[in-house]
Amino acid sequence: MTPTPPASRITGLFLGSAAARWPGRPPSAIGKTRADGLQQISELGFTGDAQADPQNHGGPDKAIHQYPSDHYPQWLSEGQMPEGTVPAAFGENIAALGMTETNLCIGDILRLGTAVVQISQGRQPCWKVSQHTGNPKMAYLFQKTGRTGWYYRVVEPGQAETGSAITLIERLHPDWSVARVTRLRLSRKATAQEAAALAQLPELAEGWRQAFARMAEGDTAEDTSARLLGS
Repeated sequence: MTPTPPASRITGLFLGSAAARWPGRPPSAIGKTRADGLQQISELGFTGDAQADPQNHGGPDKAIHQYPSDHYPQWLSEGQMPEGTVPAAFGENIAALGMTETNLCIGDILRLGTAVVQISQGRQPCWKVSQHTGNPKMAYLFQKTGRTGWYYRVVEPGQAETGSAITLIERLHPDWSVARVTRLRLSRKATAQEAAALAQLPELAEGWRQAFARMAEGDTAEDTSARLLGS
């Protein structure tokens, strides 16, 4: 059973625009800057935040990304990030403490400021994480450690700012923690029973449900080179 997360507050809110960041690479909006004051939240996330690759980022199922600030000391102690690294080094929209992949579940409904959001999936790291952090292993390490953060869909639009509360309203699937589901998705080592159950979990993002449906049928092959290496 997944433990209940503590109530938390936004310690940093970050928005970004699409831009060409690396020679020979597609543009990206992973570079976020702190946004002060009250920010509007629509069905597609924070107004003013952009996604350069709408096929793989953003949309209703990936409207807002939260990354646990709890993980930063671990990355620093492991020597994977330079001293002084602070949110939003991973391109997250929301920084907060206390809520992690191990105490949140797929389908959890939370109040975020005045908005209502729902956890839809963990993050599938791509090559842009490695490029942005300057650590060529970072996308792989995200997968290996499970320290990926998660995405929200917006159930009810509203507003939020630094200092706004984040509180759990309802837990629908206590057995499906973000950590567990993300590990199964990225490792592709779900049992047939696990994969079949997740393929039918309505609150899980559609792309992940489809992936688990393929796993349930025995298809666990997946070429991740384009995602992880940009090739």
